[in-house]
Amino acid sequence: MFQWLNQTKETETYDRVPEHVAIIMDGNGRWAQKRGLPRIMGHREGMKSIREVVRVANELGVKSLTLYAFSTENWTRPEEEVSFLMKLPAQFLESDLKELDAQNVKVEVAGEVSRLPHFTREAVEQAKLDTQHNTGLRLIFALNYGGRDELVQVMQKLGAQVQAGTLSPDAITPETIERELMTGSVTDVDFVIRTSGEQRLSNFLLWQAAYAEFYFTDVLWPEFRRDAFLAAIEDYNQRTRRFGGV
Repeated sequence: MFQWLNQTKETETYDRVPEHVAIIMDGNGRWAQKRGLPRIMGHREGMKSIREVVRVANELGVKSLTLYAFSTENWTRPEEEVSFLMKLPAQFLESDLKELDAQNVKVEVAGEVSRLPHFTREAVEQAKLDTQHNTGLRLIFALNYGGRDELVQVMQKLGAQVQAGTLSPDAITPETIERELMTGSVTDVDFVIRTSGEQRLSNFLLWQAAYAEFYFTDVLWPEFRRDAFLAAIEDYNQRTRRFGGV
């Protein structure tokens, strides 16, 4: 469970805090294998990192935090692992939802939720309902999410509107597309973090991360705690963002 209300560490201050941070939480399986444990134990340990990173992001004033919890490609993993991963959101929200709500965190989901098991859907829908009026950190779990699938769905929706005569092709703009994205009204991603040493986007927020800064670290996700997250934020503060300009 979160221990937010008993924190004694002072929150660090930075000149620039990214409004929207997105994290590819990689390395759970490798963390477990290095210790001779089943891969699922790495996922369980990774939940502790989620708790700590959410807490610190909220302290820093990050407005949106999107966590890549389960991709459309992850269904190809062993059945036992997939089954365990499907239970994690419910376990996490069951134990921590009250604290999230108390800290004004708004829980949201991006992805094709209809394919998730009923207990996973129920947990995330209840979390969304209970925190819908909160105005603090927007915590977005990308569940059964794929960037290409998201863009295909957007094209299909807009194409249907064009076919019905309710939308002119000339009226399709970046803003039109953004309104149909699974992340809704959330701002573009400012900072993408990927753990475990891999250096690729893996079909994550392809549109939203168009001008994001990227940060790759060898730290495995179960070991990515407060200091590791703050080191990433410190690195972000050394960047100069030009957005294609000079």
